[in-house]
This record gives sequence, C-alpha cells and structure tokens, in this order.
Amino acid sequence: MRFISIFLISLVLLTGCARTVNLDAAEFSNDPGCAEVLVRLPQALGDQEIRYTNSQATAAWGDPAAVLLRCGLEPVELSALPCVSAGANDWLVDETDAPNYRFISYATTPAVEVIVNSEVASGITVLEGLSQAVAVLPRNKVCTTLSN
Repeated sequence: MRFISIFLISLVLLTGCARTVNLDAAEFSNDPGCAEVLVRLPQALGDQEIRYTNSQATAAWGDPAAVLLRCGLEPVELSALPCVSAGANDWLVDETDAPNYRFISYATTPAVEVIVNSEVASGITVLEGLSQAVAVLPRNKVCTTLSN
C-alpha cells in the first residue's frame, strides 16, 4: 500500500510539472493530413523537447515553449513574403515579430505554421527537423524564387 501511495504522489508531482501549452487550433485542424503530420513529429527539435498542447493539430517544443506548430491553415500559394527551402519543403518567412519568426508551409494542403523563438532555437534546425512530417502533405507548387 505504501508503494502505491508513493507512486501516486510521484505521478501527481511529475504531471504537475508538465504544463500544457495553450494554442488555438487552426481553421482546418481536422484535415486528415494534419493527423498524418502529427504522428510523424519528432520528440525533440535540437535540444527542445516536445510538450503537451491543448488543441487539435498543434505541437510545441521547449520549456518555456520556443517552437510552436499549428496544422490546418488555408493553403498559401501567392505571397509577398520571402520563400526558403528546408529539407523537402518550401516555407514562407514572416519576420514581423523578430526574434520570433513565423514560417508557413508553401503550397501544401493544408498549410502548417511554425513559430520559432530564434533566441532559443535555430529556425533552419527546426524546419529540417519537421521536414519528414510536413513532407507527407500534398504540395502543388515549389518556390520559384528562394531567399537565402
């Protein structure tokens, strides 16, 4: 009985430390493609470990969260944002809130949004780490002008 009590206390303490990251689900988070992406996500991106989130088709890494992911955005094919290639995917880069960079998968259905705190994690490391998961989404275009 004492062992069970100690186990339950330890379980409560351990789960109490793992705070859930609050994210809003994207409009098309119920798209089956998002489920395919989520089951392929890595447990770590660089030295940032995956965390629990409160919404469908979302993920976060780091404590505090340095990388946020939402799947299920409207596909983006036209944009004035610069486009970069990382791994098997093309990404639009929004630097508006630097040092937090927003990356949106280019021409995938649905789109994936990744926000990276560049003071804690490397954007290119994150995008390359997510490459295999995001590559399962159908893509109908590639970037014609890549930024470096």
